[in-house]
Amino acid sequence: MSATIIDSRIFGDMFSDAKMRQVWSDENRTAKYLDIERALAKVQGELGLIPKEAADEIVRNCNIEQIDWARLKAKTEQIGYPIIAVVNQINAACRDKLGEYCHWGATTQDITDTAAVLQIRESLALVEEDLKDISNSLAKLALEHRDTPVIGRSNLQQATPITFGYKMASILAGIERHRERLEQLKPRVLVGEFGGASGTLSSLETGAMETQAGLMKELGLGQPLISWHTVRDNFAEVGAFLGIVGGSLGKIAMDVKLMMQTEVAEVFEPYAPGRGSSSTMPQKRNPISCLYIHANISVVRQLAASLMDAMVADHERSTGPWEIEWVAMPEIFCLMSGALKQTKFILSGLEVDAGQMRRNIDMTHGLVMSEAVMMGLGPFIGREYAHDLVYDICRAALEQKRPLIDLLAEHPEINRHVTREQLASFCDPMNNLGQAGVMVDRVLDSIKA
Repeated sequence: MSATIIDSRIFGDMFSDAKMRQVWSDENRTAKYLDIERALAKVQGELGLIPKEAADEIVRNCNIEQIDWARLKAKTEQIGYPIIAVVNQINAACRDKLGEYCHWGATTQDITDTAAVLQIRESLALVEEDLKDISNSLAKLALEHRDTPVIGRSNLQQATPITFGYKMASILAGIERHRERLEQLKPRVLVGEFGGASGTLSSLETGAMETQAGLMKELGLGQPLISWHTVRDNFAEVGAFLGIVGGSLGKIAMDVKLMMQTEVAEVFEPYAPGRGSSSTMPQKRNPISCLYIHANISVVRQLAASLMDAMVADHERSTGPWEIEWVAMPEIFCLMSGALKQTKFILSGLEVDAGQMRRNIDMTHGLVMSEAVMMGLGPFIGREYAHDLVYDICRAALEQKRPLIDLLAEHPEINRHVTREQLASFCDPMNNLGQAGVMVDRVLDSIKA
């Protein structure tokens, strides 16, 4: 029986992604425990710290197919942690008590933390792939609409013209920064743990650091400079990273759903028959993916904050904050996978109505070009005076419901300096796009393959 959105048979693939759920499944988590115990035995056997015969036997029996899930559940509930229960099953499967050498010198948290790091590595690989896909879609939109004019908006009011390509390139630049952040955090986060009871590896008289180094090499993880049992900035950083990625996805969803409003109608989520329809209003086309993105990233931000709570741990092995990560980390990654999937869907098939974008620019009959007019008149009558004069003319244009250019051309303090043709140039949106195209090109030139 599923009780959460993530595991729901109905909602699961809308709020999350099957690949990410698999990474954080009981089966994969337990497989990681076995991978670590197998690698530990192999390294210690090669170092001569445990008998080679024992190492070979342990390696042979670190097999997920041999796990008795009912026994694992019962023992975990009895003890409070699953590692001993897993080690018990490995030991029982080995002949001649050779399994007694399993978990040699390790502690429960070493295996748990390192398994989590392995899961994080798999998860970040999926996130990395999704970010690349999103980047590619944004780059395609930025290039295609490099010179497509659309109104810029400030405080939800029409501001000055930009291009839709500029809008997409601005978001693309942020996604590229996330891809850079991901590369930068990997060396800090993809580091295993093997420290023993209090982190000092006191249980191993010889070969302690060699075991640690060999284990991490075997697992493809970084070797820690010192144990981090209760210094959890690495996991908190992962949560913070995913939180800010979510913020960028939320920005995309926010703009798309605002631009999908009936009164705006500039872009639309990809069309599919029946998608976004209403049970009572047949005309509706709701921004469905945007809604799921918004919900997911909001929860992710709260869960990311909980990982910072988990940093407040006591002494060398903590009494509780550690388990916060067990609850939060899988949900963070699974919800983010859903938000990423919905974002990819939106951007890969985004419907852009360039004609409507232009009609929305023109709907004020030139008022959105007031800044350009002010700057054009500035050399003749001074910028500040031009500002106040154009302000008054804009008010008059609204009251009289007349095009701005007509009132400008009629004004004696303006027509003595510039012609109607010059005013028409000031009022042409295509002449007031600034460096939008240059900036789009710079972003496109900067993105990594």
